[in-house]
Amino acid sequence: LAPLTQHVIAIVGITTALVAAIIALTQTDIKKVLAYSTVSQLGYMFLGLGVGAYTGSFFHVLTHAFFKALLFLGAGSVIHAMHHEQDMRHMGGLRKKLPVTFLTMMIGTIAIAGLPPFSGFFSKDEILANAFQYSPILWGIGVFTAFLTSFYMFRMMFLTFSGKYRGTHHAESHVHESPKAMTIPLIILAILAAIGGAINIPHVFGGNEWLAHWLTGAGVAQHELALSHSTEFTLMGVSVVAAIIALLYAYARYVKGARVPVADEANRSALAKLSYNKFYLDEIYDFIITKPLDAFSRFFYRIIDTKFIDGIVNGLGWSTNEASKGVRLLQSGNVGFYIFMMVAGIIALLAYTFYYI
Repeated sequence: LAPLTQHVIAIVGITTALVAAIIALTQTDIKKVLAYSTVSQLGYMFLGLGVGAYTGSFFHVLTHAFFKALLFLGAGSVIHAMHHEQDMRHMGGLRKKLPVTFLTMMIGTIAIAGLPPFSGFFSKDEILANAFQYSPILWGIGVFTAFLTSFYMFRMMFLTFSGKYRGTHHAESHVHESPKAMTIPLIILAILAAIGGAINIPHVFGGNEWLAHWLTGAGVAQHELALSHSTEFTLMGVSVVAAIIALLYAYARYVKGARVPVADEANRSALAKLSYNKFYLDEIYDFIITKPLDAFSRFFYRIIDTKFIDGIVNGLGWSTNEASKGVRLLQSGNVGFYIFMMVAGIIALLAYTFYYI
């Protein structure tokens, strides 16, 4: 890729990862947390493409498929047990009632947080290592985003499974583990999320980077640079420490402190309000894209479609109908009139023939 193109892709990727992570921090809907987490992880993948970590980006696509599918299906299991409740403020204490769901989702959470030796650790840190070579600033933002990722994911887990149940007593009495048709896929995905990193273990851990070797034939891996082992260990250590600090902070806040998001949580600070309202991206998109397109389409409907296009089609139909009315007057049923018209036609034909021939 051209350098300018790489710069743009990298900046768009890291911006997407950071903004989506900030949005996920204050969401109370379990599915929204995972949705914006997905957007953030896609940002990581594009960051990898921008900094030349093509193998790392593809690797993260694979590992992300494992743990994000696990987390979404796990959230579905929770919602099923809660009778379609998605607000984490009405959950809590589900660990004992949903042991399989809790354990498998915890594995997925550890993986996406980038803690070793789970799959997300290997793929995410490969992208961050290349980002460090490309630009330490991008690497720093990526590590901070990893910190946020660990925090909001463990926040989701603690609000859902730890503490006391915060829903109604009637709903609590019906909470139960999901059937095997739902838990068996969770177990399979949890195993993949745990060991999926084995497909591209880096040389620094004694691996042979099988995925990078497989992509070499496509001319991908040859564009990636190599770091010294000491630098790699240092970068990994910083990333892991950031994730652990975020985990401990989430634990202190939502387990030890038993903090529960309240309805007006977004009003506590300007940033929290921006986060909860998704930086007003929906409103901005609606104002810039949706409403102008809607007004444009209404104009085309009322002027172009209704008056011009429909006018032509309806006008042709009206003209044909009116012409048929005129022709119908000639069909009077009077034999004498028919004979007269026939003779007049013959005379006109003969006159034309003698005049022009």
